[in-house]
Amino acid sequence: MERKKKFRVVTLGCRTNQYESQAYSDQLRQLGYLPAEEGEEAELCIVNTCTVTESADSSSRHQIRGLARQNPGTRIIVTGCLAERKPDELQSLPGVDLLIPNKDKENLLSLTFPNEEIPEFAIYQFEAHTRAFVKVQDGCNSFCTYCIIPYVRGRSRSRRLEEILEEVKGLIRNGYKEVVLTGINIGDFDGAPEGAETPIRLADLVRAVDAMEGLKRLRVSSIDPDEVDDDLADAILNGKNTCPSMHVVLQSGSNVILKRMNRKYTREIFLETVEKLKAARSDFSFTTDVIVGFPGESERDFEDTVEMMDKVRFAKVHMFPFSARERTRAALYPNKVPQELIQSRKQRLLRIAERHAFELRNTYIGQRRLVLFENEENVKGSRGHTDNFLPVVVNDTKIKANDLLEVEFIDNHPDGLVGRILQ
Repeated sequence: MERKKKFRVVTLGCRTNQYESQAYSDQLRQLGYLPAEEGEEAELCIVNTCTVTESADSSSRHQIRGLARQNPGTRIIVTGCLAERKPDELQSLPGVDLLIPNKDKENLLSLTFPNEEIPEFAIYQFEAHTRAFVKVQDGCNSFCTYCIIPYVRGRSRSRRLEEILEEVKGLIRNGYKEVVLTGINIGDFDGAPEGAETPIRLADLVRAVDAMEGLKRLRVSSIDPDEVDDDLADAILNGKNTCPSMHVVLQSGSNVILKRMNRKYTREIFLETVEKLKAARSDFSFTTDVIVGFPGESERDFEDTVEMMDKVRFAKVHMFPFSARERTRAALYPNKVPQELIQSRKQRLLRIAERHAFELRNTYIGQRRLVLFENEENVKGSRGHTDNFLPVVVNDTKIKANDLLEVEFIDNHPDGLVGRILQ
């Protein structure tokens, strides 16, 4: 019996990359390939790179070199933002067969196998996840001074509404209960056909997906506070399956730094957005991103960020030390913050963020809430999240991944609420 060819897809960076990599996996399965197990060699390896920080660059290169060592003779296809930014460097790495620019990402397999008929670029499942990320938009027009993404991803462009709804329908049919709408700058979404007089904005998309039969949860991924207008807030607050939680990007609590970053909002706009949603639903929670050590960040600027964190009390904070990217304006800014100071500020913010998240979860002890479980029980228990994105751990051998169960919260640990299943 002929052995089926094996593939391996490695993904670095954002949820948009995760979506694209899942589409490659689904296409390869339809072509007769199987995913390589641990220790197995793969005939084809795809690396979807990231370049948002120097650490992401390093991880991308490390993954390519590792695949070449572990899979001698494999074809390594490299795409993503580092491949866009430094193609010559990556092309020279051992084993790299082909580099695909971001504009051709959806045609990656057609370019890899030019003589074969390639299945549609779309996702039908999301391996190792119980929530499915659906890319609705790509590219960015904002040109924040620290960010390389507009240069490597291109200008903002959106998928058509009908195409997105068809994909979500397939995911629901395949058993997914939670969908996350994602993109590079999702607030720019316009799903109307080219030339249409009336735009189809993100609020319209949220309402259309929320109305789909069989969906249990709907989330909107990373968005800027000025893009959460009244219409979008209404769609999220009054949807039947929309989750009372959003990842609203802060980056800095200082208006001085936000202006130097070329962000389009102020700390006041951020707080107005949070207060609007919290006033409508007291259980609405927020996650965010913060950049530490942006050039010129003074002690006062840093304390402004601490103050914002104290005001909002985020459920989770993604913390990034400033990383200068070539071709961006911030890379040329004077008054660089010393690395030791960046690290000490980062550690302080992480401790504050962990304390806030713990204190937020404490307020839910004794309450009951539905939890979507993301893995079956292991040594640390079965893990899942509430609709407002609080992590939960339950020690119960009967729980399966993708179970949506009512849980009573009886304790709070550093890694999440401790719950028991209500029969």
